[in-house]
Amino acid sequence: MAAFLGILGDYTFQTVALGSALLGLISGVLGCFAVLRKQSLLGDGVSHAALPGVVMAFILLQSKNTEVLLFGALLSGLLATFIILGIMRYSRIKFDSALALVMAVFFGLGLVLLTYVQKIPNSNQAGLNRFIFGQASTLLQKDIIIMAICGAVLLLLVGLFWKEFKLFSFDSDFAQSLGFSPKYLNMLLSFMIVLAIIIGLQTVGVILMSAMLIAPAVAARQWTKRLWVMVLLSAIFGAISGVVGTALSSLYAKLPTGPAIVVCVSVFVLMSVLFAPGRGVIHRLYQRRKSRLFYRMEGAKHVSTD
Repeated sequence: MAAFLGILGDYTFQTVALGSALLGLISGVLGCFAVLRKQSLLGDGVSHAALPGVVMAFILLQSKNTEVLLFGALLSGLLATFIILGIMRYSRIKFDSALALVMAVFFGLGLVLLTYVQKIPNSNQAGLNRFIFGQASTLLQKDIIIMAICGAVLLLLVGLFWKEFKLFSFDSDFAQSLGFSPKYLNMLLSFMIVLAIIIGLQTVGVILMSAMLIAPAVAARQWTKRLWVMVLLSAIFGAISGVVGTALSSLYAKLPTGPAIVVCVSVFVLMSVLFAPGRGVIHRLYQRRKSRLFYRMEGAKHVSTD
């Protein structure tokens, strides 16, 4: 307890914890719409597709400035997203196949470029691989400001287009009949998800970012049938996981922050899947057993009456 209280006053811990909490909150909110639209793996594809953008930004501009690298990742992620949507629209290839194809090509290209850069006799390229697994300890105050600004814009857009996103997520045909354009709504929501993924790359990396996007939403979905409650719970689960994961990585040496955060949010998923009322496995087993006992008692009554 004394060690935990000691890290609360540490400036580095406060910075990383705040950044992780912001990431968990933002990804939790937007992940709900990805889950409801059955495009959960979009986050996985976009996060992997961001790697070549990071490396290309460094090659072209010779700068390791975080804003420059994340801008390159954003362009690469958007390009991958538009390619996936284009393949789905103009061919018979389904979403999962298009996603797997684009993800493999972009991530493979990113690894090739990263290997090429690391062989260049230039010490400035060191540290680029932190975007693969994440390195939350490198977060600075300016990074938190960028995350806060981007997060505020994303949350504002969610609030402004709440009705449209809600209709589009549950019944896109009905939304189109009311005059809303599923094409533009899909593009806007995809852009928002890509931006949320990009700002989290430095914290958890391209490999684990999909878990931060989907896991809080999956956990929240088990507890409610209302969208606003699901979004609120998902944001809370994500933020708590960010803070707790950061605290665990600070208390235990050599425990990376990104994986610790993902493990924490996975605990929320496991607990929700098991114990959530109505949808939880334990609750369903209990209801099934209760129903069997009821029917047995009813059968015994009929037998005794006859």
